[in-house]
Amino acid sequence: MNKKNVPENNINEDHLDVLRVVHNNPNSSQRDLAESLGVSLGKFNYSLKALTKRGLIKIQNFSKSKKKINYIYVLTPEGIKQKISLTLRFMKIKMKEFEELKKEIKDVDSSQDK
Repeated sequence: MNKKNVPENNINEDHLDVLRVVHNNPNSSQRDLAESLGVSLGKFNYSLKALTKRGLIKIQNFSKSKKKINYIYVLTPEGIKQKISLTLRFMKIKMKEFEELKKEIKDVDSSQDK
């Protein structure tokens, strides 16, 4: 466990998607970010809170007017490191899956040639 008492292996592909969308759209609302990922607002909020608790995202508020408060979502340096690490991990997984599929296709083609 890390210093925030959240298991290290609790970060998954959904969290990586949240890290990516927040990094690319820090001024967007949670509703807009959730919509861009195709997930419910509740699911997005749950993931955002988990990543914030881990110290990977920092939520800052600012006021555009006296009546409305907005938030900006910023990846922390640890969040950027985690995003890179997760991206590499998922790329390795996808490359392995791709190689396995290529082998399956080759095996199917070989068996059909007989």
